[in-house]
Amino acid sequence: MRIAITGVAGFIGANAAKHAISAGHHVVGLDNFYTGTRSNVAEIGTAHFEFIEHDVRQTLPKLSVDALLHLACPASPVHYQRDPIFTWETAIFGTKAAVDFAAQANIPVVIASTSEVYGDPKVSPQPESYWGHVNPIGERSCYDEGKRAAETYANDMRRLKGTDVRIARIFNTYGPLMCADDGRVVSNFIVQALRGEPVTVYGDGSQTRSFCYVDDLVRGLFALLLHPDPVPLPVNLGNPDERTILQLIETIEHCMQRKLGQVRRPLPADDPLQRRPDITRARTLLNWQPTVAVNDGILRTIDFFARTLKMS
Repeated sequence: MRIAITGVAGFIGANAAKHAISAGHHVVGLDNFYTGTRSNVAEIGTAHFEFIEHDVRQTLPKLSVDALLHLACPASPVHYQRDPIFTWETAIFGTKAAVDFAAQANIPVVIASTSEVYGDPKVSPQPESYWGHVNPIGERSCYDEGKRAAETYANDMRRLKGTDVRIARIFNTYGPLMCADDGRVVSNFIVQALRGEPVTVYGDGSQTRSFCYVDDLVRGLFALLLHPDPVPLPVNLGNPDERTILQLIETIEHCMQRKLGQVRRPLPADDPLQRRPDITRARTLLNWQPTVAVNDGILRTIDFFARTLKMS
């Protein structure tokens, strides 16, 4: 198949492209390098891959492809809060461009949504039927509400136009090709530890996250994209293995075989206190669940950053 991937220079996008190519597909990747990197594009290689520099807020160029994986949008707080209007436009106008392209080409499209649509949840684990608890005017709302609006447009196009839209709600993902400065907790802790710095803990560290290794997440995305039948409902993709931030530090300490110092900072506004996916729907519809244990994934991620920081 010929598969288009927006946001291909990003962490998940580059890993998705490598996965697709290794499975025998041809990838057409698009990115504007707002948060993605040229080094990630270089990691994909040139065989069965072509790249187009493009801002997804604009109409997608004419492409001959069989499916579309729409990943383009700043996805970590440090990036999406840098220019919240740009983030909002990318989430909404970018999704409109992707869904409109899929409608005209009559191909399936997976829209990358996020666990942030659940906000600071009052229900745990979070099933897809949960409507969420989101502050619509907070510092994170450009992303949270942008993705919620993107889901609305995608679903309306499915209901009214019959567009084959599939929505993936992605939970915290980590692994190789993450940016060292993207502000996500796994990359923050590992990079700080490798540099001999204390790790920065926001709040008291009791807030929880569920960490999914990128290879598992990408498998889920393609299981959704290549499913032979339309999948009309959103699907959570994440690892139900919930742990506190302090437990994550213990995991990294175990993998690095040394204790890490800590620096405490105030908890950011609207930072979710609990995050754990209910993946019953993914297990049932896609026959998918994570297989990489967090300890194994953390070791692989430490190895990646140890190599990349040494080269920088």
